[in-house]
Amino acid sequence: MVKEKINSVRTYDEDGYRRRAACLCFKDESEQEILLVSSSKHKDKWVVPGGGIEPLEEPTLAAVREALEEAGAKGHLGRKIGDFENKEKKHRTSLYAFTVTDLLDEWEDGQIMGRQRQWFSIIEAKDHLAHKPVQVTYLDVLPKDLNGVVKR
Repeated sequence: MVKEKINSVRTYDEDGYRRRAACLCFKDESEQEILLVSSSKHKDKWVVPGGGIEPLEEPTLAAVREALEEAGAKGHLGRKIGDFENKEKKHRTSLYAFTVTDLLDEWEDGQIMGRQRQWFSIIEAKDHLAHKPVQVTYLDVLPKDLNGVVKR
């Protein structure tokens, strides 16, 4: 079951790409674990929380809204990680770091769609996101130390 928002209007950029925003929801400032949510289309697969930007909505606000709606996550929005393009699906996503301070026991997509959420190490997350190659690239751009550990 895919959630359809009432009166939802998709927005597009000057190239005709759908505008999206997403958050890498980190467990803490060390950025070693991220929160993934079960896919709305394939319950056995995991995705990064994100979705469409509404008309007149800033990407930062859309990213925070999506983290709350899809993962029940509240916290602090951090730096912009980058803009990512999916040519196949013709959308562009603005991605932000987000440090989670609170996880709601009940949240919109958990109640409506039965979405699950789970913490993963960066390496585990890459494995679980293999079906979403663009989302794997979200993690590939995180700065790493000489041992391959993500650093801030």
